[in-house]
Amino acid sequence: MIRRSGTTVARRLLKRRLLISAAAMLVPALAGCEAGLNAPTLQYHQAGPGGYGSAGPVNISNAFVLDGPVGSAVPAGGSAGLFVALYNGGAQNDRLLGVAAPGWAGSVRVTGGTVSLPANTSVLLTGPQPELVLSGLTRPVRGGQAIPVIFDFQHAGAVTLMVPVEPHAFYFSQLAQAPTASPTPTATPSASSSPGRKIVPPPHSPSATPSPSASR
Repeated sequence: MIRRSGTTVARRLLKRRLLISAAAMLVPALAGCEAGLNAPTLQYHQAGPGGYGSAGPVNISNAFVLDGPVGSAVPAGGSAGLFVALYNGGAQNDRLLGVAAPGWAGSVRVTGGTVSLPANTSVLLTGPQPELVLSGLTRPVRGGQAIPVIFDFQHAGAVTLMVPVEPHAFYFSQLAQAPTASPTPTATPSASSSPGRKIVPPPHSPSATPSPSASR
C-alpha cells in the first residue's frame, strides 16, 4: 500500500510538471503572435512628451516644435511653429512677453505681440494654427531633435526648456505648419479671436451675474 501510494504521488507530480512545462512553452508562442502586422511595436507612438517646466506659478507643458513630414526637415531660413500649453496657478495675472530660441532661430514671433495669462487659468497655444513661430531658422530643424527655448513672463520671469521637434505626421498632421514668409501685419487679434489660442477658466469660476431687469 505504501509503495502504491508513493507511485500515485509520483505520477501526480510528473503530470503537474508536464502541465507547467507546456504552459511555459505556450507563452512565447502567444507572444510571437504579437509580432504580426498589428504588433504594438509597429504602431506609431509619440517619441516622448513635450517639454515641461515652470516659472514661478506659471506651468509650461507639452511644448514642441512642428517639423515637416517624416524624413524631411525645415531648412535653414525657414519657419517652424511652436505649440505649448500654459497655466497660471498664481493669484496674480501674468503675461508671456516673448519667446526666444537662441542658436536656432533669428526670432520667435508671438501672434498678438504678447499672451495674457489670467490668474488660475489655462491658455492653450495648441493650434491648429501656430501662435508662436520660430522665424529665420539658423539651421535645419527635423524630428527627433531638441531645441532650447526661452519663455519670458512679465512677473514669473524667464525659464529655458528643451523642446522636442515632432514630425508633421500621425497625431501632429492635424496642425498647420508655419508659413515660410512673415505675414503682412494686421490688426492685433484679441486672445479669444486667435485661431490657435484657447482660454480655459478654472471650473469653479463663477459665471457672469445677469443684469437685473429694469421692470419689476
